[in-house]
Amino acid sequence: MKRLREVMEKNGWEGFLVTQPINVNYVSHYTGADSYLLFTRSKKYFLTDPRYTEQASKECPDYEIFEWRPFGSLGKAVAHLTDQEGLSNLAYEASHLTVSQYRVMEADIRAELVPTEGVIEEFRSVKSPEEIHCLKAACEIASRAFEQILKEIRVGVTEKELAAKLSLFMVMEGADTQPYGNILISGARTSLLHGIPSEKAVEYGDLVLMDYGCQYHGYLSDMTRTVVVGRATSRQREVYALEQKMVQSVEDFLKDGVSAADAYSESTKVIEGTEYFPYHYTGIGHGVGMFVHEVPFMGPKSGDMVRENNVMTVEPGIYIPGWGGIRIEDQGLIRKDGFENLISAPKELIEL
Repeated sequence: MKRLREVMEKNGWEGFLVTQPINVNYVSHYTGADSYLLFTRSKKYFLTDPRYTEQASKECPDYEIFEWRPFGSLGKAVAHLTDQEGLSNLAYEASHLTVSQYRVMEADIRAELVPTEGVIEEFRSVKSPEEIHCLKAACEIASRAFEQILKEIRVGVTEKELAAKLSLFMVMEGADTQPYGNILISGARTSLLHGIPSEKAVEYGDLVLMDYGCQYHGYLSDMTRTVVVGRATSRQREVYALEQKMVQSVEDFLKDGVSAADAYSESTKVIEGTEYFPYHYTGIGHGVGMFVHEVPFMGPKSGDMVRENNVMTVEPGIYIPGWGGIRIEDQGLIRKDGFENLISAPKELIEL
């Protein structure tokens, strides 16, 4: 709150409306749904539905709880509060507010509406010790689940079955019971960067790509491992070895103060001049916290800088349509002098 009010003061904003659910949770520590925050320079309003007032009053005792439903819309409720507080302007999260919400606010609010981008997201990018603890725990849970899912991968089992078991293993290992979508695909389908698990059965010789993670106290893990069912072919071995080198080159480069775009360049040095260069994807990593894709982002056009206590993925990959894809993804903590990998699952080629 101190940092947010400093930003408000610097920009001359008299009010700030938070509508992004993850940002609401980050700022207030509220864990429910249907909630918004309105800050003035001296007050904190928690806007919610009557169904959640009891929960909000327990989880957010230092906020003034305000029911927005009786006003018919969020916009009308915010208009009432801005008039009540005599605000001349109101900053809002432009990337999340819906068009319909904005139209109501524009019609009913007399204060100037000021669009903002990434204010709280920037706060979230550098993690506190408590956040790092939760992120490490989420990575440990996902790594333990990897050891269990390896025992289940065999010829004949479907992608959907494996994906379901992987989610179960993470919950049994201590994850929150609110999983997010896991990718578990096989064979030629592994060239789909975000393929959805299907009824396809695993076959001998298949690559099996698992891009997954869990939530622990609201904080996420994100990792990928690719294995081979049976004996790997010479090409599978070749591509896997290049992928290992790409991942390692980026992890060796990362530390406080480096450019995210330069990190991308490190990954491509390994495959420049090879037949595989056209098959890499330029998004090779991102921040992770309460949301799975946060700043900073690593890619050729990124303007982000990597900072100490960012938690980031490293995930360059090679994806060949009709053949398959191989991705290794680690998640690690940026230290002043390097990258601390939080994923303990092995990165060597595994043949099952």
